[in-house]
Amino acid sequence: MIGKVKTGKSFGGCIRYNLQREQATILYADGIRTDSIGHIIQDFNMQRKMNPGLGQAVGHIVLSWSPNDTDKLTPDTMSDRAKEYMQKMKITDTQCLIVQHGDREHPHIHIIYNRVNNEAKTISDQYQRKRNVEVCRLLTLKHGYYMAKGKEKVNRHRLKGADKIKYELYDAISQAAAKAKNWADLEKLLKQQNIGLQYKYKSGTTEVQGISFSKGELKYKGSEIDRSLSYNRLNQQIELNQKLEKGQQNIDRHEEAEIQEHRSRIPSANILSDLLQSQTYEESVDIHFLKRKKTKHNISQGRSS
Repeated sequence: MIGKVKTGKSFGGCIRYNLQREQATILYADGIRTDSIGHIIQDFNMQRKMNPGLGQAVGHIVLSWSPNDTDKLTPDTMSDRAKEYMQKMKITDTQCLIVQHGDREHPHIHIIYNRVNNEAKTISDQYQRKRNVEVCRLLTLKHGYYMAKGKEKVNRHRLKGADKIKYELYDAISQAAAKAKNWADLEKLLKQQNIGLQYKYKSGTTEVQGISFSKGELKYKGSEIDRSLSYNRLNQQIELNQKLEKGQQNIDRHEEAEIQEHRSRIPSANILSDLLQSQTYEESVDIHFLKRKKTKHNISQGRSS
């Protein structure tokens, strides 16, 4: 189960987007009439007028599950999960609408709520994205929903805005960390992709306690992007890279020693040259001279006998 958090200005645009679909079903509503799209929009706008200074009054959250969870989810179940999610996200005492869409392979619902609550107070969106990740993970574990390993199965081409940047950072930093031989090397690799790296130091010391990454105006702690990108985990990866490189150097030296040993067993160029010259000499000797010499030798042996 994952959540995507948005805020906006137009209830009309958000409501029409969610309800003017063939496979859109209202699962739950609180504080609004649901007999027509027009009445829903009117009711949301009526309450927002209680706090006219709040421009981004539209709260919009998409909750999605893996296709592996389809058998566990009914309309009532998804509605209950949405209410539980809102409670933990501190989105309470306000108008809301929960809509199910059936146009994707994976089950998902949309929550539209008024950031102007029933007491005319603003529902804060501060730290909402961070809280969203924590709440989704908590509910996933609590209800036994499928949890993908890492971020490999996320449809990146469907991501937009901050979520898109976050996954771009995840991909780029993971790939760079797999190559980096040290922290300076990692900084250089990331700088080539316009990604900034900032360290957090323990007060009054040079001891690094954490790390953040930035791209454009967005900045995230490493652990916010993914737990594998915390300072400690990245440091472990860099140390592993160093060990692997050192091991490869040892292998290279061992292989070079074997090659040199093998070469020492092969006759040198001078010896080969001598052998070749010797063979050339024998081949160049006059065969008739050898025959005459042999004949004289035989004659001399006969006389002596």
